[in-house]
Amino acid sequence: MAPAFAQVARELEPRFRLAKVNTEEQQGLATRFGIRSIPTVAIFRNGREIARQSGAMDAGSLKRWIQANS
Repeated sequence: MAPAFAQVARELEPRFRLAKVNTEEQQGLATRFGIRSIPTVAIFRNGREIARQSGAMDAGSLKRWIQANS
């Protein structure tokens, strides 16, 4: 999913900011946000989670999901 994520990040910038977190290195964040499967994508607005999706998505699906949930 990494290439799709990078593509969508470029396409949606600056309206949306996409960031990746390595949950093996940042286990505290994984615990804090209840991430149980990889990949997990979450949308935050004003510091609050507003949507979450687990599982890989292609670029088109990821872009549509972000736009539909923001």
